[in-house]
Amino acid sequence: MVSAAGGRLRLGVVSYLNAAPLVHGLEREPGFELVRAVPARVADLLHAGEVDLGMIPSIEYAAGDYAIVPGLAIGSRGAVRSVNLFHRKPLASLRTVALDSSSRTSVALLRVLMRQRFELDPEYVSMPPPVGPMLESADAALVIGDPALYFEGEAERLDLGAEWTAWTGLPFVWAFWAGPRGVAGPETVRRLQRALVDGLAAIPSIAQSYNGWGPGRGAQNESYLRSNVLFHMGEVELRGLREFLRRAHQAGIIPRVPELRFHGDR
Repeated sequence: MVSAAGGRLRLGVVSYLNAAPLVHGLEREPGFELVRAVPARVADLLHAGEVDLGMIPSIEYAAGDYAIVPGLAIGSRGAVRSVNLFHRKPLASLRTVALDSSSRTSVALLRVLMRQRFELDPEYVSMPPPVGPMLESADAALVIGDPALYFEGEAERLDLGAEWTAWTGLPFVWAFWAGPRGVAGPETVRRLQRALVDGLAAIPSIAQSYNGWGPGRGAQNESYLRSNVLFHMGEVELRGLREFLRRAHQAGIIPRVPELRFHGDR
């Protein structure tokens, strides 16, 4: 693959429905190469230098010397529907929690909520979805993305986005474009911002055509993209991001609270 220095920017793209409006049409844009993966893998690709910009889980920003593409994110203010702790026992009686191995920000947020909000300290084990086998192995299962959004089995669900906003009064930022400082100039930033404008206009067609877990979910997909996911990152979203990083540091999950730096026009 050709690096950004060779004139082609490699983008690590999250392979879930909630990322689709941010990247709609980018495959047809000259100068971009899209590499799709689950969030944890996108972070690994960025850390290894195998992509130039990644739509990384927000907790991963603390793991490198990165800058953020301004104004763009996968966020929520209240219920997000696609980041859930599924459980069949009361929260207070949970002893073991299976953690979605494709997630890192959600894992960090769950640990913060469990310790600081609910005063619980269960045992955690990492494993991949689906939900059913996870609940056979543990009292609860943290699952993200399409497997969480489309799960229809028997279980209570704790929506982590709703819990965060109820606790702090702030939105939550799950992921954003980031990469080494200097890799994305003003024109690249503008092109990524325009891609979101185009993607938001295309939500009806994205919702109808998306086939992550089978056809016939257009109305469900459109409701989710319009009502549960935020794609713009303004000042209040940045406050939520800083507060999450602060609490994650307080919980010992990250070694420092990184300064937020921005590509291009910031």
